[in-house]
Amino acid sequence: MFNVIEKFISIDGEGPSAGQLAAFIRFSRCNIRCSWCDTKYSWDGSCTTESMTADEIYGYIKDSGVANVTLTGGEPLIQDGIGDLIELLSRDPFLTIRIETNGAVDIAPYKARFKTDNVQFILDYKLPDSRMEHTMIHENFDLLNSWDVYKFVIASERDLLRAIELVREKDLLNKCLVFFSPVVEMYEPVHIVNKMMEEKLNGVRFQLQLHKYVWDKNKRGV
Repeated sequence: MFNVIEKFISIDGEGPSAGQLAAFIRFSRCNIRCSWCDTKYSWDGSCTTESMTADEIYGYIKDSGVANVTLTGGEPLIQDGIGDLIELLSRDPFLTIRIETNGAVDIAPYKARFKTDNVQFILDYKLPDSRMEHTMIHENFDLLNSWDVYKFVIASERDLLRAIELVREKDLLNKCLVFFSPVVEMYEPVHIVNKMMEEKLNGVRFQLQLHKYVWDKNKRGV
């Protein structure tokens, strides 16, 4: 059984399918605590969970008629049996499964098991202002394919410079997709765009969380 905090259909607010419809499954529990976390309700005990089997999750997704699936949290890769759920979903050729993981979980077992491009990993590298950079597993940098993503959530100039350093040091633009995403309450997005132009960061993709412009930024289930 999986403890699901919420499930809903919306547009994907960020990443390679931004603006497209997606079915979201948000799991409870997380193994780190980011300073700017916008989904604390998934791990702080303030919300009840719904127990669902893998078949029930798959049934919900199929009934929606939506092809993009986002497994998120919390942290999806610390859920018991998550590999079997991904396996079930990945066998459906209609679906593309994106796993939003926080960079503090070793993805090697999952990359060895799932080699097709309908299973995509979106790793969120935690920069200094998150206060969680010490939890990052750097071996994950070498495991991604061209359809996977490294996302950098940027809350300060220090974060931005560290993100650029990692993109170059790890040669990420030749390994996977790379997104820069601002914490807009803490750092003006224009600073990121200006720096991308200054540093000629061809290949880096700037993004804003689209769903927070369609609905109130604190609204859940969107």
